Amino acid sequence: MLLGRTRLITLVISALLLSGAAFADSTVSMAFIGPGGNNGGGVYTYPYDFSINGGAPTSLICDAFDNEVISGETWTANLSSLWSGNGLWGNNLTDYKAAGLIFEGILSGNINATTGNWAIWGLFSSNAQGNSFFQNSGAAALGSLYLTAAANAQSSEFNGLVLYTPIAGTQSWGGMPQEYIGYNPCYSAPEPGSLLLCGIAFVTIGTGLFGKFRSPLVKPN
Repeated sequence: MLLGRTRLITLVISALLLSGAAFADSTVSMAFIGPGGNNGGGVYTYPYDFSINGGAPTSLICDAFDNEVISGETWTANLSSLWSGNGLWGNNLTDYKAAGLIFEGILSGNINATTGNWAIWGLFSSNAQGNSFFQNSGAAALGSLYLTAAANAQSSEFNGLVLYTPIAGTQSWGGMPQEYIGYNPCYSAPEPGSLLLCGIAFVTIGTGLFGKFRSPLVKPN
């Protein structure tokens, strides 16, 4: 029994260490499944559905209006925090933070997905700004509002926001793919808070497993 407990504790500690590594900047394989159906101004908007590293579909939002992708396209992307300065537009952090706040508003249902996506595009693209839909939909005003908010936002407001930045030459079709913003609650933040919470989750899972292995009266689900 002591050997089993030691082995389980070792597994839990290993999981914690691996979780920290997983949340550091890394590369991932992107497979674009297709758009979710929302559109405005003649283009599809959030959500864009992906399989990342062969996983279950997940929805991301595009911030690169001038790039193009097609359903079924694959590429490799750098995964990093929103505030890393490693995106397509480098250290343009105020615009990235504004985009992150808008995306959070979309996720919470407080911002229309199509208007919000156009507002994000306008932060990085003069071509998006020149589209009549950008002005008529209210995306221009929304972008300006959140640029002001981003300048005064606390770092904790961006916990879990990540960038999927394409690596040139890895795409299966066309030119440079689009960059996307996603949400991963276990991704490390400016403070280590979110990573700590994920660590607690691993410990909780490990403790529960130990209880099941320890007592023959506990039946697995």
